[in-house]
Amino acid sequence: MKIGNCMTRNVQVANPEQSIREVAQIMGKLDAGVMPVGDHDRLVGMITDRDIAIRGVALGMGPDTKVRDVMTPEVKYCFDDEDVEHVLENMGDLQVRRLPVLNREKRLVGIISLGDLATNGEAAEAGDALSDISKPGGEHSQTAH
Repeated sequence: MKIGNCMTRNVQVANPEQSIREVAQIMGKLDAGVMPVGDHDRLVGMITDRDIAIRGVALGMGPDTKVRDVMTPEVKYCFDDEDVEHVLENMGDLQVRRLPVLNREKRLVGIISLGDLATNGEAAEAGDALSDISKPGGEHSQTAH
């Protein structure tokens, strides 16, 4: 199965100049814990509710803090025509639960989560990836920053 067959489409994109309050409100309305961050048609980062809590609020930053100040600037992504098994393996290696999905022109076309993959017939592979993701530490650990 290809990622494009099970990803979430119509992804809302945050702007690096938005406040974390505004992005948190949007996340609440969308019932989402992550948003890609784009600047002039380019994907420049990702922001999670955890970024807002740990890199923002816990460090004394206020609600008007800019997204760019707490987002993760390194964007890991996959392509919509990649095989699910390959992407799940990469998610485990990278220790991430979600990835933005790009087309081959490098345009954002969706987002894929472990939940998307688990509910689309890839439960065993998603479980293996979750086992790798849940190991302590890793590049995306909040304590590494």
